[in-house]
Amino acid sequence: MRYDVIIVGAGPSGIFTALELVRRETGKKVLIIEKGRRIEKRHCPKEQTKTCVFCKPYCHITTGFSGAGAFSDGKLSLSYEVGGDLPQIIGSDMAQELINYTDKIYLDFGADTKIEGLGNNEEIKGIRRKAIEAGLKLVDCPIRHLGTEKAQEIYFKIQKFLLQSDVEIRFDTQVKDMVIEEEVAKAVVISDSNTKDDEETVYGDKIIIATGRKGADWLKAMCLKHEINHVAGTVDIGVRVEVRNEIMEKVNNVLYESKLIGYPEPFRNKVRTFCQNPGGFVSQENYDDDLAIVNGHSYKDRKSNNTNLAILSSHNFSEPFNQPIQYGKKVAELVNMLGNGKILVQRFGDILDGKRTWQKELNQSNVKHTLPDAVAGDITSAIPYRPMMNIINFIKSMNTVVPGFASRETLLYGPEIKFYSNKINMDDTFNTNIKNLHCLGDSSGWTRGLMMASVMGVLMGRIISEEN
Repeated sequence: MRYDVIIVGAGPSGIFTALELVRRETGKKVLIIEKGRRIEKRHCPKEQTKTCVFCKPYCHITTGFSGAGAFSDGKLSLSYEVGGDLPQIIGSDMAQELINYTDKIYLDFGADTKIEGLGNNEEIKGIRRKAIEAGLKLVDCPIRHLGTEKAQEIYFKIQKFLLQSDVEIRFDTQVKDMVIEEEVAKAVVISDSNTKDDEETVYGDKIIIATGRKGADWLKAMCLKHEINHVAGTVDIGVRVEVRNEIMEKVNNVLYESKLIGYPEPFRNKVRTFCQNPGGFVSQENYDDDLAIVNGHSYKDRKSNNTNLAILSSHNFSEPFNQPIQYGKKVAELVNMLGNGKILVQRFGDILDGKRTWQKELNQSNVKHTLPDAVAGDITSAIPYRPMMNIINFIKSMNTVVPGFASRETLLYGPEIKFYSNKINMDDTFNTNIKNLHCLGDSSGWTRGLMMASVMGVLMGRIISEEN
């Protein structure tokens, strides 16, 4: 069987590639291959069990139509300054133009018209002054908040539209390998995700890899096997912080999401906040080998008394070691080991006192943890000294911007690791050194997050449509 375009992965970049091809009425025969299920069949049992049951053969939060995006808090960053390095390839003006275009598509499918973080100029100036005083940089970015439950509704509509537009989507199907002959991508080798059987070779004129962070390991293996040019990427080692809404009230009301960047002493590594969820819930997602990673959700209609956000310390490796994904996995494995396979949580004050947190102490705190099966313990026994000191000193700096943020009762959950793919070498039309092979979204190493991954898909769709 032959297709004009084969897209591996039904995350935002893959979805928006197909969507743009349909919108431009190219008539291309498009196949999307997705390891997981249709979006309406993605259900996390934890809603009922209150504890992770480690679904097999994959976690439904990270795998399925729309990728991890459908089960995240669903925030669209509306500035080219946020979301990765794509502007380095296509330019900041083009990136912003595509963000505006892509945002309208989300609105067409039912996204909330409200934009968070606009106006309040004097209040933003005040927050920025405090950030400067603390040695931090504030990036105030307009946000369109879809909401975890609303994001699923929006992506369901997109899924339905693509299927009605004769885009073929094979669910519960994994790509085991690629067929590359004389540096030309010819086909992919697929099989059933559940049984691993029924192997089949499917041919395509264009092969687009859009496997997201979940597929980072697989893509690295493909790069090594087929000599796809790439460089080692960045790994973010961090924690998810949870405080009472009262602590974050001003920032939540003015900015909704505060994006702060610092380079704390003594190491001067880049440390940043990420994925802030006012009234949100700390969540768990599982990667291969039952690796438990912490994340955060924020619903439109369901709210908690807390705000959570990630604090991430960025690390790069070149020689003699150049495997950042494996490094991040080892850190996560250590934290999981201490939590007996569960997410660990520790009070900031206990970290400063050099002691673990006990469940009794956790129960007595003003901050009631929103991840019900998190285990009280000692994160510092597993996260390496360098990123841990970066996180501690960054939290202390944050206290200048948000008084009370460094409270003794502030909760730190771990591990929060961002497995960004190795960065694929590509030109401004996303050509790799393998002819007819393109890599998009977070799997390419060039984007981080829903909007910029979606933008990369839109541009890929345009490029294909204009080649004829």
